[in-house]
Amino acid sequence: MEKVNFSRSAITLEEEVREIIGQPHELIVKKSIPFLDEHCKKMISVSPIFFLATANGEGKCDVSPRGDLPGTISILNKHQLVIPDRPGNRRLDSIINILSNPNVGLVFLIPGLEEVLRINGRATIIKDEKILDKMSLKGKTPLLGIGIDVEECYIHCPRALKESNIWNTSTWQKSEDLPLILEVFNDHLKINGVELKK
Repeated sequence: MEKVNFSRSAITLEEEVREIIGQPHELIVKKSIPFLDEHCKKMISVSPIFFLATANGEGKCDVSPRGDLPGTISILNKHQLVIPDRPGNRRLDSIINILSNPNVGLVFLIPGLEEVLRINGRATIIKDEKILDKMSLKGKTPLLGIGIDVEECYIHCPRALKESNIWNTSTWQKSEDLPLILEVFNDHLKINGVELKK
């Protein structure tokens, strides 16, 4: 199929979108709070996985899944939290983006719960040993942390997770029907001219 020229039917103004979709209910607007209350703190403390959205100075976006033991995110106070940057593949997509654009979004998931917690704020890459030492895992202290100044928190309705049946194991694909990740990895390397020796 040929590439579609999206600009032919593009909507470029919020007024146009609102004319089609309408306005949110007052309760939806007012559920957003500018700090971490006890409910937000509890949700963060029991969440083993979240997604971190960043963009660089040019606006190019990235979303990174972050998994850790529940309770390893440090909540400093009702306005700030710190995410440990655990060893990974060293791409540093999120870190590099934050250096040029501090605006971030986070979505926290809790297994079995269909609502998610969304947090928006501004991030700073930190190397404060006093903070990072408290975030050690298996005897290893993170080299860096991502400090978040919280600007907005709210729970997101359960529709996406409910409709996807994500927590219902009976709907999961059989392992033999799933993509072979090593095959995907090797094929993507080939597209970039790299072929691993067998």
